[in-house]
Amino acid sequence: MDVLIFKTSVATPRQANRLQPLLTALTDIKRYTFDLEDCDRVLRIVSSRIEPQTIKHILRVAGFSCEELV
Repeated sequence: MDVLIFKTSVATPRQANRLQPLLTALTDIKRYTFDLEDCDRVLRIVSSRIEPQTIKHILRVAGFSCEELV
């Protein structure tokens, strides 16, 4: 399993909940969490084989900025 970490513009629990159907629809994602208390509003994804570009695209289409932290 890989852990992908992203800096996002998701600022509220309501916004994170809006993304829930999009993220859970991706069967390669085993688990994800938002840390909205962190200054980078971190999204952590545990997955066996999802590409970071897929996550970036989903969030951007939903209206949020997203960049991978390495």
